Amino acid sequence: MHLTVELTMLAYSVALLIVLVLIQANAGIRSKGLVPLANNRDGLTPAEGFHARCLRVVDNHREGLVMFAPVVLAAAVVGTHNSWTVLGAQLFFWSRLAHAVIYLTGIPMIRPLAWAIGLVGTIMVLLALLGFIH
Repeated sequence: MHLTVELTMLAYSVALLIVLVLIQANAGIRSKGLVPLANNRDGLTPAEGFHARCLRVVDNHREGLVMFAPVVLAAAVVGTHNSWTVLGAQLFFWSRLAHAVIYLTGIPMIRPLAWAIGLVGTIMVLLALLGFIH
């Protein structure tokens, strides 16, 4: 058995989250130091700059995955697989990758567009799953 495009895009999206978490952890260590982060973090000052941006991009990607993963998994379970689910899953992953790069590099103004494209991809898979598009 092989992974469908939709499940592959989900796996890639999880891999992206892992990479983002590692980038965020590295930024945190560089910003706050290993010992303060390894302790209980009581009294730790709020993240700033790149470290704060890393925290936000991880949270944002996790939020997107919370919506995307269940609809992709449900579509796989019930056998919903068509051009809409494929395109929706591809839009989600590639836009989330672009969103992460844009967010981490601090490019202004276009980040919301990448976010919106990812949401559209999720909605496409959801609508196909619910039978509204074929």
